[in-house]
Amino acid sequence: MSEKKIKNMDDFASVSGISRPTISKYFNDPDSVRKSTRERIEKALEQYDYRPNFYAMNQNRRLTKNVGIVIPYMADPFFAEIARNIENHVIEAGFRPVVLGSHGDPEQEIENLNNLRLIKPAGVLLGPLGRVSDPERIAAFCKEVPTVLFDANIENVGEAFIGSDNDQSIDLIVDYLCRTGQPPSFFEMRTPTNPNAIKRRNAYIKSMNRLGHEPNLIQAEGDGWDFEEIGFREGSRIIAERSLPTDTILCSNDRLAIGLLSAAYQLGLRVGLGPTCALRIAGHDDHPFSRYTCPTLTTVSQDYASIAAKSAETLFSLIESEQHGMSRTVTLYDGKLVMRGSA
Repeated sequence: MSEKKIKNMDDFASVSGISRPTISKYFNDPDSVRKSTRERIEKALEQYDYRPNFYAMNQNRRLTKNVGIVIPYMADPFFAEIARNIENHVIEAGFRPVVLGSHGDPEQEIENLNNLRLIKPAGVLLGPLGRVSDPERIAAFCKEVPTVLFDANIENVGEAFIGSDNDQSIDLIVDYLCRTGQPPSFFEMRTPTNPNAIKRRNAYIKSMNRLGHEPNLIQAEGDGWDFEEIGFREGSRIIAERSLPTDTILCSNDRLAIGLLSAAYQLGLRVGLGPTCALRIAGHDDHPFSRYTCPTLTTVSQDYASIAAKSAETLFSLIESEQHGMSRTVTLYDGKLVMRGSA
């Protein structure tokens, strides 16, 4: 590999001995150049380890009005609601939204980004899978296309991250549960799918210690995105074992809590706050279904509207300013306690 630093396409054309227009034509469509020329270019790419700045190329030939919106799981109403909010902002700004779901699959997540490359987007709003994401390949995409992450943060990837302040929201509900009854245990997946779950676990431990209580983690077996099924199966197990150190359970997210509520009902336990109730159950997120469970679910709401608006506004500012690769920003929004029947 050459020690010469290749900064742009002009440098690459100079060291490879291939004209810049031909190289540009190759990057737009490799099949548009002769096979022998394509082989020369690809050999030079290996030798000099050059990657074109597709964002700069788009600027030179005028950006499309496409904006990609990638969410981790299309079937989850929580993410569908955030995507709907973001989509409305994109349309109002005069762009064309392209919404893609990753189905909980890291390879599908990368495939979504590769497909977006083909339509030369002005920018992308990415809700990454998180723990199972491929950070290196996502980072490579973000260097080419202005990208704002939302919901789940991947450190130092993308131009910005917009999400919820898990420390604030978990402390809020732990404090409430401790004031109104027995201190809560924390019900989570042993191998969390989303990095927010890890942050919430740490925030729970910190809050319990602050309040002078012993943290207690209940870790459910299972992985993937079938949270309700995991909550029901593992909830049935822990209730049947009668080993709970407290009658209050705080779940890492509302979908786990919904499964746990169902398990409690099936096993004949009354859930709520009062002398006739055997359990209190609370969640996190204010999932769209949480207001329709029986009993309705006490939770902490994420500020969907503000997260969606700020994510879109941040991306539009990047597109308009043409300042790709600037210092990364992080914006976190406080949660709000939603007191319902389950706790």
